Amino acid sequence: MLLTLVFLFAASAPPPPPNTADVESSLRQFTEVLATVESREADPIDSEHAVYDGAIPGMLRELDPHSVFFDPEQFEQLKAMERSEQKGFGSIVSVLPGRVIVLQAMPGTPSARAGLSPGDEIVVINNVPLAALTFDQLVQFLGESHQKRADLLVRRPGSVRPLRFTLDPELIDAPSVDRAFLLEPGIGYIRVASFDPKTAKLLKDSIEKLGGANLKGLVLDLRNNGGGVVETAMESAGYFLKPGQRILTAHGRVVDAGQEVDVPKTATPYSFPLAVLVNEKTASAAEIVTGALQDHDRATIIGVPTYGKGLVQSVMTLSGNTGMALTTAFYYTPSGRSIQKPLREGQLGDIAAHREYATDSGRKVPGGGGIQPDIVVAPDAPTRLRVALDSSGLLTAFATNYTQEHKLTEPFELTGAILDDFQLFASEHGIQPAVSEWLQEHDWIQSRLRTEIYNQAFGVAKGDEVEAKNDPQVKAAVAALAR
Repeated sequence: MLLTLVFLFAASAPPPPPNTADVESSLRQFTEVLATVESREADPIDSEHAVYDGAIPGMLRELDPHSVFFDPEQFEQLKAMERSEQKGFGSIVSVLPGRVIVLQAMPGTPSARAGLSPGDEIVVINNVPLAALTFDQLVQFLGESHQKRADLLVRRPGSVRPLRFTLDPELIDAPSVDRAFLLEPGIGYIRVASFDPKTAKLLKDSIEKLGGANLKGLVLDLRNNGGGVVETAMESAGYFLKPGQRILTAHGRVVDAGQEVDVPKTATPYSFPLAVLVNEKTASAAEIVTGALQDHDRATIIGVPTYGKGLVQSVMTLSGNTGMALTTAFYYTPSGRSIQKPLREGQLGDIAAHREYATDSGRKVPGGGGIQPDIVVAPDAPTRLRVALDSSGLLTAFATNYTQEHKLTEPFELTGAILDDFQLFASEHGIQPAVSEWLQEHDWIQSRLRTEIYNQAFGVAKGDEVEAKNDPQVKAAVAALAR
């Protein structure tokens, strides 16, 4: 499945090779090898497969891990991503090892029209039993299944026989700014899942809906944001930086003099306090935004170190409806830090990577690739009981039963009696922790169970809001805004 890639500036004309004769000689050798293989190989070969899946990818692998060739199908997928088009069935699911449980069927989507309901467990897709797949295999299989017609076998609570559904994928509106709400009066929370052509406008609209310039502070969640369209990311950064401030610099063999991007002189940024959440999956365009805000002392960065992908990838259209993303330069933050983790010694991304840099106020920030948070807050470490409850799916299963048996209204609070019922439910399904272990995880269980019930009773957006307010990294961000 094609993963999200960085789509950057239009490719400029490549410089001429230093020695045309060398290139012609190499092409002759390649042609001779291919012709010999076609005529002499014991089994007939598919020339297109040999070139698209063998020769070209093999050549690009020698350059760096991120330069990639797209065959016609992959290139069409990339262009669809640039148009922010995603195919799917419109169901939000909880993925556990060997299990997929529906949390919500979005209105008007194939899942909703077919009749999928919260609590339904998808047990078979296209004759493949999901219980036989590892977690990683299951995630990959689900992604591939969204691209074509899927025949589902579903186990519904209270139904003796499994149900069958056939779903045809459609274009699904999945906004990149997918969550925006108030954590407490005056303190907003916005999650940006990726940067696509609409992200900047969605971010602006979300800020205004929460209070605009009157906000007392904003938590901008860039965790798991793998990047996207850099121009949109720079526009988003401009909502918080002063006119004329540097956002990034790009250096490469083609971009010899360096490409510098500043906030437009006409910008009218917000001035409320800002905290940014990052993690190890925050990458590329999201790191550009984070690095600029950190270097200008505009935001407190909270979480764990980011991924470290700061490549300028030019997407080039080739013959035969194919394409290529080629690394042509590296991105640097305003202080001069390379966002890219060094790919190999001596490469442009390795230049001065391990120096120490300074923000506008003189605060020291390390190089070396990626963005190091100002305040390191790691997610809670999984305990034996948490792993058992998550992998068993009992939290979701109990929430399904509870929401079907009770008519719920907001706000919903989890009582001690409900927790006692869940403890009995877990015991009946083989999870019987010691009293001390149960008491130690009391708050976590209460928070997770309330989130699962909100997911199914009021929708996943409401469940995410409950979860965010109990997230240790979000709590650290709110505390930082209060300083």
